[in-house]
Amino acid sequence: MSAFHWRILTLVGAGMFFDGFDNQMASSVLGKLVQEGWSDMQTNAHFISVTFAGLAVGALSTGIIGDKYGRRFAYQFNLAIFGTMCLASMLAPSMTVLTILRFFMGIGIGAEYVVGYGMVCEFVPPQKRGWALGLISVVSMSSTFGVNLVALLVIPAFGWRPMYLVGGIGALWVWFLRRKMPESPRWLESRGRYEEAEAIMTEIEAEVASVQPLPPVPPGAGTGVTQTVPISVLFTRPVIGRTLLAMAVCITCLMGSYSFSYWVPTFFIKSGMSVTKSLSYATFQAFGSSLGPVVGMLLSDRIGRRRGILWTTLACGVFGLLYSQFPTANGALVFGFLLQGGMSLMIGFGLAAYTPELFPTEYRFRGAGVAQMVGRLSVIVSPYIVVSLFDNYGLPAVLYAISGLYLAMAVGIMVFGIETNQRSLEALAPDGETTATPETLPA
Repeated sequence: MSAFHWRILTLVGAGMFFDGFDNQMASSVLGKLVQEGWSDMQTNAHFISVTFAGLAVGALSTGIIGDKYGRRFAYQFNLAIFGTMCLASMLAPSMTVLTILRFFMGIGIGAEYVVGYGMVCEFVPPQKRGWALGLISVVSMSSTFGVNLVALLVIPAFGWRPMYLVGGIGALWVWFLRRKMPESPRWLESRGRYEEAEAIMTEIEAEVASVQPLPPVPPGAGTGVTQTVPISVLFTRPVIGRTLLAMAVCITCLMGSYSFSYWVPTFFIKSGMSVTKSLSYATFQAFGSSLGPVVGMLLSDRIGRRRGILWTTLACGVFGLLYSQFPTANGALVFGFLLQGGMSLMIGFGLAAYTPELFPTEYRFRGAGVAQMVGRLSVIVSPYIVVSLFDNYGLPAVLYAISGLYLAMAVGIMVFGIETNQRSLEALAPDGETTATPETLPA
C-alpha cells in the first residue's frame, strides 16, 4: 500500500459517498412528500420501484461498458448522469416528473456500485483487499447517516428541494476531481493494451520506489492471456455457480436493506410521529449503517468474506426478529440500530467485497453488474410487498419477512460459498473458464 493506493481510495470513496447520499435521500424526502400531500404510501412504492428499475439498468449497462471501454470511462459517465439528474430533481414541478427523473438518476447510482468496488478490487493487493473494500463500504454506508443528518437540519427548515442541490453539487464536484484517475492496468492487459498497462505500472512503481523498496513480484502475476468473452460465459458450467451465488448475495443485501431503511421515516410518520421526530429516530438508526462497515473493515482480512457473510446474515435474522417483538420507541432505537448496522455490514462483506472477487478481470464488471441487476430488480417488487404486509399485518410482518431472507442466505453461503480471502484475483479464476470459447484479441 502506498500514497497511490490512498489516492485511488479517496477518489472512489468520495464518489461512493455521494452515490449513497443521492440514493438514500429518498427515504427522508418521501416522508416529507407524504406530509405535504404530494405523495402517499402507494405513490412512494412506485417511486422506489422506479428507482430500482434505474439501478438495475445502471448496474447491467456499466458492467458491459466497463468491460468493453474501460473502468475509468464507465466511472466518469455514471457520475455525470446522477449528478445532473439530481440537480434537475430540485426543480421538479410534480411527483410524476420527480419519479421520471429518479429513474435516470438511478441509472447513474446503480453504475457507481459496480465500478467503485470493482476498481478497488483491481488496484489493491490481496493482503489488504478486504480491508480496502471494507473502508470504501464504511465511506459509502456513512452516507446513510450523513443524508439523515442533513435532512434533519434542512427539511424541517427549508423543505425537500435543497436536499437535491446538496447531492447534485457533491457528485459533480467528485466528477471533476476524478478526471485524471488512471485506467486499471489489469483491464488494459486483458484487452491486449500492454504498453499502456506497463506505462501506468511504471508510474506507480516509480512513485512507491521513491519512498520505500518495491516488494518482489509474486509468482503467477499477470495472466499472460489476451482474450474477450461474451456475457454468456456467466452461465457456463465453470462459472454459473458463482453467478447464482453472487445474485443471491445481491438480492439479500439490497432487498433486505432497502425494504427496511427506505421505509423507516414513513413507518414512524404513519405511527403518528412528527417529521422532525421521525427524522431524529431514523438518523440514530442510520448511525448503525456507518458503524457496521467499520467492523467489516477490521475483520474482513482476518476471518474472510465467506465466514463474515455467514455470521452477519445470522445476526440480521436475529435482530429483525427481536425488533418485531419490541416495536416500542426504545425497541425501535436499539434493534433498529443493530439491524441497520448488520445490514450495512452484510453489504460490505457481500456486495462490496465478495461479488467482484468471484469473477476474473475479463468479465468482472459484467458478472458483478448482472448480479447487482438481479438484486435491483428484486427490490422493484419489494415496496409493494412492504406496503401490503404493513397495511394488513403491521410492522412485525415486514420484519419477519426481512429476517427470513437473511436466514435463508446464511444457509446458502454455508452450503455453496467459497473463500476468497488472501488470494490473488488470478488465483480465484474459475477452473476451466477458458472453455467459454473466447475470441482472441489482436496483440
